[in-house]
Amino acid sequence: MGILSFGQFIKGLARNKAYMFVASAIFIASIAAGAFWAEDLRQLLIAQLEGLQSVSQSLEQSENVELSFFVFIFLNNAIKAVLVMLLGAFFGLAPLFFLILNGMILGFVVEVSHSQGQDMAELIFKGLLPHGIIELPAIVIACAYGLKFGAMAIGSLFNLGADKRQRLASRWETGLKQMGGAAVWIVILLFVAAIIESTITYNLLR
Repeated sequence: MGILSFGQFIKGLARNKAYMFVASAIFIASIAAGAFWAEDLRQLLIAQLEGLQSVSQSLEQSENVELSFFVFIFLNNAIKAVLVMLLGAFFGLAPLFFLILNGMILGFVVEVSHSQGQDMAELIFKGLLPHGIIELPAIVIACAYGLKFGAMAIGSLFNLGADKRQRLASRWETGLKQMGGAAVWIVILLFVAAIIESTITYNLLR
């Protein structure tokens, strides 16, 4: 299977651990910011949540609710994950924005739920953990590769000399192969997470 093997995917994570660390740190810091500045961010983030709530209400009216939720969740997450990887080529801005926005939304939701007296253990163990234990790392990994793509693009701007082109081309070939293999496994992980979220999480929260 080569670059598509799960073993190569894990090795890729280890080889790119610096980007994984940076992406994780940004995401965690954004969660904290979303919780700490919940009131200040309310107007900014509430529109995002209202949009998702509107979609959720529409899906509830479908004939097969769980299947509809699965299709929406999977396609939404998979498309965004692949896009942030590819758009990372533009200096890593897309994955950076994606990490910050989604981290702040998560922190905001947890803080608002807490302030409204919702049981935090129930929210975490029923609403977030079943699917989030797979989905969140997959999204962070996608953003980490997007950041790497951005770093490669920036580095290329400073290595345009003829003597460096062959080495640069080799780096790009290796990097893109790693990202391609990672994208496949990220989509698979998001597929599994979507199944869990549309069945287990959905029924636990009903």
